Amino acid sequence: MARQIHKEADLPFFEVFVDTPLQVCEARDTKGLYKKARQGAIKGFTGIDQMYERPMNSDLVVKTENCTPEESAATVIELLEKYRIIPQLEKSSDLPIRELFVPDSRLASAKAEAETLPSVEVTELDVQWLQILAEGWAAPLTGFMREYQYLQAQHLRCLLEGSKEINQSVPIVLAVSTADKNRLEGSCAISLKYQDEILAILRKPEFYFHRKEERCSWQFGTNNLEHPYVRLIHNSGDWLCGGDLEVLKRIKWHDGLDRYRLTPNEIRAKCRKMKADAVFAFQLRNPIHNGHALLMQDTRKRLLEERGFRNPVLLLHPLGGWIKDDDVPLYTRILQHKAVLDEGVLDADSTLLAIFPSPMMYAGPIEVQWHAKARMNAGANFYIVGRDPAGIPHPNKNATPDGNLYDPTHGARVLSMARGLDNLEIIPFRVAAYDTRNSKMAFFEPERKQDFEFISGTKMRGLAKAGQSPPNGFMAPKAWQVLVQYYQSLE
Repeated sequence: MARQIHKEADLPFFEVFVDTPLQVCEARDTKGLYKKARQGAIKGFTGIDQMYERPMNSDLVVKTENCTPEESAATVIELLEKYRIIPQLEKSSDLPIRELFVPDSRLASAKAEAETLPSVEVTELDVQWLQILAEGWAAPLTGFMREYQYLQAQHLRCLLEGSKEINQSVPIVLAVSTADKNRLEGSCAISLKYQDEILAILRKPEFYFHRKEERCSWQFGTNNLEHPYVRLIHNSGDWLCGGDLEVLKRIKWHDGLDRYRLTPNEIRAKCRKMKADAVFAFQLRNPIHNGHALLMQDTRKRLLEERGFRNPVLLLHPLGGWIKDDDVPLYTRILQHKAVLDEGVLDADSTLLAIFPSPMMYAGPIEVQWHAKARMNAGANFYIVGRDPAGIPHPNKNATPDGNLYDPTHGARVLSMARGLDNLEIIPFRVAAYDTRNSKMAFFEPERKQDFEFISGTKMRGLAKAGQSPPNGFMAPKAWQVLVQYYQSLE
């Protein structure tokens, strides 16, 4: 009957038999109930004067004899992980993520060698991907993708290590010109230079043709040059160069924000110092309004009250690489996020603000997987998916019903079934809007939709440019002033 009730409610049901012999139960007898039953003080006691019917078709049998409580509990946890009732927590989470920096003991010799090697000048975008690889965000990748890795990422959306699938939905590649390919082919190693400074050595370079139309069509679902990252790809070199990396030093941008650019290992260490027993990450590339804050606050509350965690920590993790020209720049966004924390909209003691150094590709559900995988490498075990977190308007706005290239809901739906993300539990987006009745941002209630106003990005920008205030409760006042100053400076 219980199983049928669950089935009708579309809830999973597991019958678990705790298989402990009667004599062991009686020997433990922590409450003295068996003793009372033997003395006749308790009637109808299971196993004494009432028969115990052993379950015949349990979903799980848990042995407790000759087992520690931890060993018995582990069998239950494995079942819940197998059916994705709880996230599959990394068993070796204390092991550091592999970084690609040359150790100090070899640094002098590596620098001397790099000076003797043929070199290729890379772009700022290439340096951002170099930083991603060096710091371990794309682990287990050890360099720019060779062709077999490129094929796995492009067509399988994951890397294969034996029988294990590791999510990697976007290619991380280095494009070079035909002239550079002809000059460097056959080299055992090459140096990567940016603004005449050697940043890394690339070992055993492999060159393969850059099929740009195929890459764009698979990654973005379009080859239209109006798409900003498609245009970047088509303007890049005609060959791809893969190989293992040895990075000579940490990438710094000297823009006043480097202290926020924490590596995955540094984020893990800070979360341990904060005594986090769960880390939930929020991906964003826009300013934070109180609707975003409501979603983060609600997630923390649910982890505390429903999931039993004692100290969940929010990884507030804005994207910090290349973005299109009309997006709010990183420096302004960090000032705005700090203002949100300063005003107490988010709890500063349980929030870690850091920069995710990846470029933005605007690749919809494909890119959402990359964002999630990278945060998983940083130790997050819960991931909040926003509405249309990696989307973009369709180059031809009349081509789709909503004018978007991707369905805004598909990112969250794909993540719930993506390969190689078993260690991450996805927290779906809940739509928030301005509740005009209560003068605050609230989760949308369809039964009183007339009370809700959706404040678009366009309207928000217009108010900020005009120096006007949004409705009370839409955004923290100091955070709003950061945006007003930015948009008025553009004028």
